[in-house]
Amino acid sequence: MFEDSKLKWDATYDVIVLGFGGAGATAARFAADNDAKVLITDSAPEGHEGGNTRYAGQVISTGSNLEDLRKYYHELAFPLSYDNDLMETYIKGLYNIPTFIEKYLGVKPFIMAQHPESPVSKALHFMAHEYPEFDGQATHDLVAMHEGVADSALWKNLRQQVLDRSDKIDVLYNTPAEHLIQNPETKAVVGAQIKRNGKLLNVRAKNGVVMATGGFENNPKMVENYLGETSLNPIGSLYNKGIGIKMASEVGAQLYNMDNYEAYGIFHGLTPKPEAGQRSQFLPFDWPAFHQGSLIVVGDDGTRYFDENEVHRHGHIQNHGNWRVLLAQRHPYVVFDQKKYDELVNDKNAPYPEFMKSVVKADNLESLAEVMDVDANKLADTIKDFNHFAEIKRDYAFNRDADTLTAFDDGPYYCLAMVQGLLNTQGGPVHNSKTEVVDNDNVVIPHLYAVGELGSLMGRQYNGGSNLAENLIFGKIAGENAASQKAEIKVDAPVVDAESSASVHEEGLGSDVAEEHYETKENQYIGKSTAGMGNEIVVRVTANSKSDIQDIEVLKQSESDDYGLKAVKELPKEIVAKNSVDVDTVSGASASSKAIKEAVANALDQIK
Repeated sequence: MFEDSKLKWDATYDVIVLGFGGAGATAARFAADNDAKVLITDSAPEGHEGGNTRYAGQVISTGSNLEDLRKYYHELAFPLSYDNDLMETYIKGLYNIPTFIEKYLGVKPFIMAQHPESPVSKALHFMAHEYPEFDGQATHDLVAMHEGVADSALWKNLRQQVLDRSDKIDVLYNTPAEHLIQNPETKAVVGAQIKRNGKLLNVRAKNGVVMATGGFENNPKMVENYLGETSLNPIGSLYNKGIGIKMASEVGAQLYNMDNYEAYGIFHGLTPKPEAGQRSQFLPFDWPAFHQGSLIVVGDDGTRYFDENEVHRHGHIQNHGNWRVLLAQRHPYVVFDQKKYDELVNDKNAPYPEFMKSVVKADNLESLAEVMDVDANKLADTIKDFNHFAEIKRDYAFNRDADTLTAFDDGPYYCLAMVQGLLNTQGGPVHNSKTEVVDNDNVVIPHLYAVGELGSLMGRQYNGGSNLAENLIFGKIAGENAASQKAEIKVDAPVVDAESSASVHEEGLGSDVAEEHYETKENQYIGKSTAGMGNEIVVRVTANSKSDIQDIEVLKQSESDDYGLKAVKELPKEIVAKNSVDVDTVSGASASSKAIKEAVANALDQIK
């Protein structure tokens, strides 16, 4: 929207950051470190902010050889073109990621190449070298905040960096961005319109606006328009709805990478189909039993469409020499027989045993085809062909490893509904190496910056950890550049309820971040933990002694609505019943379970 004489400002900041994920948190922190008063807003409620950074594996790309990094990321982008200065800035940033983590996040990083015998390093070696045939991959590496993954460790650190600067950074939850406010003469972005408690507020930015709103994976219309798909299910944040694309378009920004996304799941991006409105489960690649034997994956017509045993590369599969994300099937299924079913339900290494409860049984292939809504004859022919391949030990359809082929028996049969998991989109406004957004003539739109998955540099192929590295590298650049004082743009509109000469620090909107206090009575103790996937978990424990627990109340939590919430509801009862925190974790909710037990233990430790 354009600024005009009727527009009234509700507040003024030096810098506005739209989006409180990894990129936005980094930008806000470095803007504050450069003496800017910052407003950071997010559409998610408290505890669900963090974008995809919260739900990512928490491993960050890096490399020990600059020239190798240049070669590797050139091949990852090929054959798409890219801004050489932007790529070079990124490459140098990748090389310095371990230093960044130690210097700015206060943590000695866990560099996987330096710990080759670690179970974490071994498990993720394939991701450190996701495209082993590409030049430069040998020295590519991954780093983490500690010897652990998928526990929000990076996100929690970045969030805390923001909270530690609460004197300079106001944080507003449940406050989505609506529009950028642009000067009609200079085209400079001078503020943003946000929605707070149902009311539109116009907030002035003296020096810059940073868009860090993530992608559009939760906007079905954009997914259909830009990706050409209708059956993708988000794995990460449920709040990335493409507002950054809309705002960028309104101010004339150039867009790129709009058809590029990353998939994730146990089969080339496939995950068990969740309930409507829920995220897909973040499943590991390496569950051998679920890739081998009398088991296949079929698409909408009842035929196989890839090698089920091939380890995919963030959803990319080899297609005549190129790595591309599969066309998403509307209703794919995993199909297996009785002996495979027995093996799976008894497999102690199954990552999420619960999803086996969704398996459907059929006595014959005709009944199974009806359940799956596929042609019975085609399904029967598919099983027949697969059995032949197993007999001759050669998969002529997809060249699956002969050792993984086992013929189906004569029934009963089983199927499990799947969906292609959408990890994140990469498209958005084009920005240069200074993170400045440019228009369709490659002219900089003054005072506007973009970071993170909104206009990511990641092109055709993707190596795990690359987006998190982008968040840190370009988040810092955006925050510093947005904070730099700009030539004053004339603003005719008055500031609401503030004198025109008032200090910018007196015109803010306040912050949703506040210290909380919890009441206790006799024999009651407050325990806290940040080990979960949400923000802080707070419990009030009533106990006569450490071995006499009477009650556990969860006073604050923001775990996910699926497995995380199950842990929140079940574990306190089990701890009370057993009079001990030594209870089994809820499968699929290890982080949430750990946090509940840790919070209770924290409370019990206060008993003398």
